[in-house]
Amino acid sequence: MKSMKARTILAVAAAAITLTSSALGVGDKYSDLVAKGYRWTTADGLYACVSKDDVGRMVNNPGDEVKAYFLIPGTIVQVTEEDPSSGLSKIRMAGITVDLWTLTRFLSKHAVKDTYGVIETPETSGLIPTGTSAIDTGPTPVPDFSPIPDMSPAPSASPTPTPETNQ
Repeated sequence: MKSMKARTILAVAAAAITLTSSALGVGDKYSDLVAKGYRWTTADGLYACVSKDDVGRMVNNPGDEVKAYFLIPGTIVQVTEEDPSSGLSKIRMAGITVDLWTLTRFLSKHAVKDTYGVIETPETSGLIPTGTSAIDTGPTPVPDFSPIPDMSPAPSASPTPTPETNQ
């Protein structure tokens, strides 16, 4: 009876270790992004502004006219500056040309799925360009414009305009 309990306890412990190690593996997949300052947004609404003061006004008086940008849960952003005393973070978002300020509590170091159930990465979000937009076909051949022997332009095909005389 004791050996059966010992086997059961051992099996439960092995299962717990397996589950824990696989859960840690998922976290490790994104830990390099977190180390580079990437975070996933958890807020849904107008919670990012160009200035710190605007974030304060927006949070304390939501009815105030403040230019704000939407945060959507699961959107990946890159933190470029943190201000722990105010609880704000300056972030870079794909498609926005200026850095924005938001509350640090709206950012997660744990990957968050977006509205499509996908975990964004810098490459899939547009934060990091993945390649050139033009197709490189190699060097462009130079057309051969060598003159044909004994060929002169027609008199009406003069490349310079004929000056008009005033009379």
